[in-house]
Amino acid sequence: MERAARVSTTISNPVSATAPKITARSNARTFESTLRSAGTSLAFSEIAQQALDSFRASKGRFLLTMLGMVIGSASVILVATLGLTGRQFALSQIASIGPNMIEMQYVGGSTPGPDNVSTPDYMTREDMDAVLEQVPGIVASSPMLEDHESLSMPGGITKNAILLGVSPQYKQVRNLKVLAGRFFDDQDASTHAQVAVVVAPLALALYGSYGDAIDKTISIKGIPFTVIGVFKESIETFGMSEVSDQTLLVPYAVARYFTGTNTVKQIFFTVGDSADVEPASRRISKIITLRHRPTSVFTAFTLTQVLGVMGVIATMLTVVLTLASAITLVVSGVGIMNSMLANVQSRIKEIGIRKALGATRREILMQFLTEAVFLSLSGGFVGTMLGLALPLSVRLFTNIAIPITIWSAVIALSTSVLVGVIFGVLPATRAAKLDPVTTLKYE
Repeated sequence: MERAARVSTTISNPVSATAPKITARSNARTFESTLRSAGTSLAFSEIAQQALDSFRASKGRFLLTMLGMVIGSASVILVATLGLTGRQFALSQIASIGPNMIEMQYVGGSTPGPDNVSTPDYMTREDMDAVLEQVPGIVASSPMLEDHESLSMPGGITKNAILLGVSPQYKQVRNLKVLAGRFFDDQDASTHAQVAVVVAPLALALYGSYGDAIDKTISIKGIPFTVIGVFKESIETFGMSEVSDQTLLVPYAVARYFTGTNTVKQIFFTVGDSADVEPASRRISKIITLRHRPTSVFTAFTLTQVLGVMGVIATMLTVVLTLASAITLVVSGVGIMNSMLANVQSRIKEIGIRKALGATRREILMQFLTEAVFLSLSGGFVGTMLGLALPLSVRLFTNIAIPITIWSAVIALSTSVLVGVIFGVLPATRAAKLDPVTTLKYE
């Protein structure tokens, strides 16, 4: 009966029989897990606390050691900022030649004429009109005729000049700046007004000043022209454009009198959106090519390729300069290593006592490596803040939009940690390998 009761009790309440064993195993696993976690947390907190105590004990030496990292990190950020600023300035200067400009040029090709005489297959004004009808997004355009003439002025003075026949929109397409007077307008073009706009160096050579050039009369092949304005390019192109120091601009319809032809040397277009420059240039090239002989060649020149090349060059220069400035961080790393070696030498007895009390090589290694990283990272953080403070202050108190990249701060901090690890390994390894018996006898 008693046995049956025991069996019955066990069957009726199986959990109560196995609960002590399950609870014991669970408690053991929880205790071991907690012990491991506590040991890990305690070891890390001790290492960090000892690094701070070491810093407090030798504040002067450690601050001088950090100074190199501060200067190095600030230099990396400032050099990167200067590089980006220079890149932005250079690209904006190039873009100012003609924002979103597409320049169509005749390269080669001819059309057969009478007596087997071939003539160049130049573009025409009708080509420009066809493009304007078929390509959307074009906000300005201008044909260009070129002729070399002699200018005659009162007093028998003559001067060679380059006469360019353009439309009033040429000013917008080429982003020209009018220094005195005005540029000719649509009314001047439609009435074939005999007016001219001269380039700044030519105005100075002829009249001595921009203002004195206005309303003066010059003669080209016996036809009088009134100077109504003086202009210059947005930036100096050093003879790399169609505008030179002897350029004279007149309405396209008037310039045709001198050439006696409807052909044009170049056609300029400007699109409203910079993203449309390349697609529009390809479409313009296709339209003009189809309107001429298959053997004729026309090319579309845009600033997109120039800006791309200049962007790559400027970026590479920025990277090179940033890497050069990072050398100061390496020099600072040598200083950290020397400081940590001296720190190990001055704490030999402390290391021996810790080892005698059970500290492992790994714990000693981690302690001194943490101190080195702490030094390096602290200097890198302060330097990063100082490096960012200057450009941010300029942007805050002036209208200068200095570009700032977060990557320079990331590189500075990452390099600081890397330098601390690399140059802290040797002192930490030397401390970890010290013999506890020898260290306890050290005086």
